[in-house]
Amino acid sequence: MSFPKKGKFFPKETGYNGKGGHQTKGCFVEEIASALKRSLGDSRAGVKTVAAWTGANEKTVKNWFSGTYGPSGAHLIALARHSDEVLGTFLAMAGREDLMVAIKLAAAEEAISELLDAVRQLGGDDPSGKVS
Repeated sequence: MSFPKKGKFFPKETGYNGKGGHQTKGCFVEEIASALKRSLGDSRAGVKTVAAWTGANEKTVKNWFSGTYGPSGAHLIALARHSDEVLGTFLAMAGREDLMVAIKLAAAEEAISELLDAVRQLGGDDPSGKVS
């Protein structure tokens, strides 16, 4: 693909914007935009946060939020690393919702374990582990 001779915009027929004839790309772009908005809101702070996570330019990130373009593979990985909403959306689009359930279950298990440790510390150092 070559850059246009005039202006600073990519041609619309490239497919990167989700309007190039591939329905899955359009769905992908819209779903990721929705996930970003659910995760971080539609604010300048959210754009700056995502730019810091991914190393992408803020204008690029604004395009992701607006649904004009979608993130590349490397940027999608960084987004999924930091945002459960993006990860869940990606897994749902891949037909792997079961993995998101497993992730949530592991997080709940860890939270319960931390809560039990905190309760035990409040109850004193009873070696039996029983809370009084």
